[in-house]
Amino acid sequence: LVEVAIHTILYVRQIYPADLFVRRKKYDTPVFQSRHPALNEYISGTVKAVSDELVLGNVDKVVVVIKDKNQVALERFIFSVQNMIEVESYNKDTSVQDAMSSAQLGQYFRSFLIKLNMIESQLGLLELPTGASFAIVLELKENTVPSASKDNEPPPWVPADRQHTTSGASEEAQLHLLRAVDTGIINISLAVQESEQKLQPTKDPDDSAHDGRHIEG
Repeated sequence: LVEVAIHTILYVRQIYPADLFVRRKKYDTPVFQSRHPALNEYISGTVKAVSDELVLGNVDKVVVVIKDKNQVALERFIFSVQNMIEVESYNKDTSVQDAMSSAQLGQYFRSFLIKLNMIESQLGLLELPTGASFAIVLELKENTVPSASKDNEPPPWVPADRQHTTSGASEEAQLHLLRAVDTGIINISLAVQESEQKLQPTKDPDDSAHDGRHIEG
């Protein structure tokens, strides 16, 4: 779901030209997927790294940050995650009481994607300046650190600018909850936060110091 949602966010918020995307269908819902190999590799690699941390129970939030050419956050798409059981020891063939069926999950995931596809009606058109880009930020639970790299690969994460994270948002930022679902195994919600700099573009960004618990892919 997260990987499909990231592609959808990039399309609906027009981070890249529309002709870079191709129309697909997921969870019986029209979605758009990037056709650029390097971008797809970055997204899939980051989602894999998120999955590794999720299995360890380290993940608090996954944030897709849309930023301007000066690296100032304009919008944050926030996936909040809560493990209800130990994912590492979970056997997919074992039933979990009150857990959703795959058909029910598909319906809820479909509603997530429909909400994303309609985000422009809620937030309006995003006036993106030249040089706008995005980043994926992983916010960890308290007292956790990202797992070490495997097979001598470079670390998938680097420390994130604080103002890219949810804790770096000012009081003037506006938060909109899009969808939440309790699967019985993992609870996940999606919200979008409009930054003060987007709502009041004449103001300077707040402190952008690095925060050790927030890492960026």
